[in-house]
Amino acid sequence: MSLELDFYAMMVQPMRDELTEIGFRELRTAEEVDEALGNKDGTTLVFVNSVCGCAGGIARPAAGMALQSEVHPDNLVTVFAGQDKDATKRAREQYINMPPSSPSIFLFKNGEVVDALHRSDIEGFDADVVAARLQEMFKQHCAA
Repeated sequence: MSLELDFYAMMVQPMRDELTEIGFRELRTAEEVDEALGNKDGTTLVFVNSVCGCAGGIARPAAGMALQSEVHPDNLVTVFAGQDKDATKRAREQYINMPPSSPSIFLFKNGEVVDALHRSDIEGFDADVVAARLQEMFKQHCAA
């Protein structure tokens, strides 16, 4: 790996850590995505992470706030757009007929996408608003 790539990876690591520290599992390869989304039982939240300001100032904080609720998905996974390209591409193949966007958040239930927040649902909103939207998503699809 070149010095430039090492530096960029170092700069992005805190953005990755924001999600892994609250329980998300990073998926860095297409095979890891296949394994994570191959489980058709229960609910899985897929967070498409990004270096953009709306990911850092809105989406990642909103995810952390939303997970404070009693009801939340069984599995939390994340891919990083622009970083883990194969993993992100494979994740995006799971929700066809939806344009690629980052950040974005997809909720799968029993292997099917049941709800999503695209960049347009995140950018320009407060983290509190996005967190509330995620919590509603969880209540609707993750409650027993």
